[in-house]
Amino acid sequence: MTDATSTDIGALSFEEAMSELESIVRKLESGEIKLEESIDAYERGSKLKEHCQSKLQNAKARIDKISIGPDGSARAEPADMD
Repeated sequence: MTDATSTDIGALSFEEAMSELESIVRKLESGEIKLEESIDAYERGSKLKEHCQSKLQNAKARIDKISIGPDGSARAEPADMD
């Protein structure tokens, strides 16, 4: 993984963001990092959490757009993600 502070959060996939968030939580829970680094890590973790929540909401919206047709087959309607 690249230097976490240099990676644009918006460019991360859900899995990448979640992995980084888990890593930050482990570091914070260990208590082995300095105060300033802890504050920076907490701030980035908060942004990663928001990013993951947004990705999940978008996925839910896409799933909600799936409907069952009269013949019983599933079909997906394009989700407006804007």
